[in-house]
Amino acid sequence: MPKSKNTFSSWRGRLVQRAVHAGWAWVQRTGSVTAERPGRFRFGALGVHTRLAFPLGTVFGEPWIHVGSHCIVGEQVTLTAGLMPDLDLGPEPILRIGDGVVLGRGSHVIADTTVTIGGDCYFGPYVYVTSTNHSYDDPHEPIGKQWPRMEPVEIGPGCWIGTGAVILPGARIGRNVVVAAGAVVRGVVPDHAVVAGAPARVVRRWTAEDGWQPPLRTPAPVPIPEGATAEQLNALAGLDEETAAKLAELDEGAAGRLAGLD
Repeated sequence: MPKSKNTFSSWRGRLVQRAVHAGWAWVQRTGSVTAERPGRFRFGALGVHTRLAFPLGTVFGEPWIHVGSHCIVGEQVTLTAGLMPDLDLGPEPILRIGDGVVLGRGSHVIADTTVTIGGDCYFGPYVYVTSTNHSYDDPHEPIGKQWPRMEPVEIGPGCWIGTGAVILPGARIGRNVVVAAGAVVRGVVPDHAVVAGAPARVVRRWTAEDGWQPPLRTPAPVPIPEGATAEQLNALAGLDEETAAKLAELDEGAAGRLAGLD
């Protein structure tokens, strides 16, 4: 006969599991870094409502790191200024991160010389940004022992940097640029462009004269109307495509009639 389930043991296991989860949530909250609770870190600037999630990645040179307000820095994100800790890097910040920036889990921003990330940039997980690259000029010397090359990096405001992208020294990325997942970017990227590949190249671009070229293949998403309730959104989610199309036609007809009254 099968053994009867030990109800007490099962209940105790669930209780322990809940306690572990609650304890880890407390550790994450307590271990996160904010302007109000910086812990041992002394950032050159750390804006209001910015949070570095726990557990942190490697962080050093923080007096030369300026982070704006309303930023989210995910777990295990590395932020460094300078080649190594405890260097005097001068009076100016080395790494500047604007307001409203999101750095995805496991990303690295290595600023051995200046790196600037504009406001409202969103990074997917495991993005790698570096201002330093190994040199291999001397064929007789191990590459890791040769003095590296350094060039400033600049990422304009409003960019989306996809998962696993690599931004190399000297990159100059414009405003509202999409960097596809896994892309390797160097050189200059113009505003309002989409780049992909390794090395990355422009695959789509917007200009005031021509719009998006090549044209976008899908319509722009429609924002959720202000005041919409959860019940209304759930009801819309349950509609089939045919019914949704008919409702859209009715809505367009109503808009046309109202326009005729103006």
